[in-house]
Amino acid sequence: MRLLTSLLFPALLFAGDFRVANYNVENIFDLNNNGTEYQQYKPNTQFGWNKKIYKIKLQNISKVIKDLNADIVALQEMESEQALKDLVDTLKNQGVEYKYFAITKKKKKTAVKCAIISKFPIKKVNEVFVSKYSRERNILEATILVENKEFKIFVNHWKSKSGAESKRIRFATALKKRLDKLSKDTDYVIIGDLNSDYNEFETFKNRVKLNDTNGKTGINHKLRTIKENKMITLSQIKDKKFKNYRYNLWMELDKNERWSHNFYGKKGSLDNMIISPALFDGKGISYKEKSFNRFAPKYLFVKKDWIKRWEITKRGKGKHKGVGYSDHLPIYADFKY
Repeated sequence: MRLLTSLLFPALLFAGDFRVANYNVENIFDLNNNGTEYQQYKPNTQFGWNKKIYKIKLQNISKVIKDLNADIVALQEMESEQALKDLVDTLKNQGVEYKYFAITKKKKKTAVKCAIISKFPIKKVNEVFVSKYSRERNILEATILVENKEFKIFVNHWKSKSGAESKRIRFATALKKRLDKLSKDTDYVIIGDLNSDYNEFETFKNRVKLNDTNGKTGINHKLRTIKENKMITLSQIKDKKFKNYRYNLWMELDKNERWSHNFYGKKGSLDNMIISPALFDGKGISYKEKSFNRFAPKYLFVKKDWIKRWEITKRGKGKHKGVGYSDHLPIYADFKY
């Protein structure tokens, strides 16, 4: 019995779970006017983006993150480091401390950026440069130390569907170029608002305005989440023959649950979490199977399936009402170290 206890004790002491989440917060802008703000977020104008409204937005988003109870949270649509610090401070006032955080900085003209907050130390931050176009947001690469084990998070916010697929392929191409430089045993997660359904190769092919790539997609073809026009499955990603592919965690849920965004009744899985085969090799960090889900408490909905987004009058062109959260639901998954 003593021998058994001594063998088990190190595992009990050092092994544990942690949660990674993603949340597009729908525009958190600070109160500094630097000229790149969306019109409705220029501070202290007729649109009502002021100290009072800003504080409400921070408190509302902080409530969601607190309830989400994640150790690492990837964020999209943060304007600046100041806005990120204000969010972290608001969370701390609500009893949740994220000691470590980072945001992309090299693209000055983008209105919003990718960011990350973490309870684990961030060892290194890198920005994956997407293209020369000033409004295309860089991808944030954060190397996080989870109990001295390196874990990479790539935070993305790809071009919206106001643009054709070729614009999203630029993001996927830049990301893949970076991923190809990593060793095969690197534990990493591709996360964020990719503005692409998990099965984009099926949902976009008949939409002429989107399909300018002859059926090829960034999320599925470039990032290799499909093989022979079928999504990579959990059993396949565990097979060494599929070491050059990646697994989209939306596949963990029933088809009718695969959505985190509802645009006037059209549901989509724009927010994605795609993981490397190394997370199934039994070394370093591992994915905790069947832990992926979208975070959907009742207070995030106006009514069934209708998300309680941040409200601005005149269909988003008027004044801030100081009500709501975001037009996206958070997604999350658990991992083991």
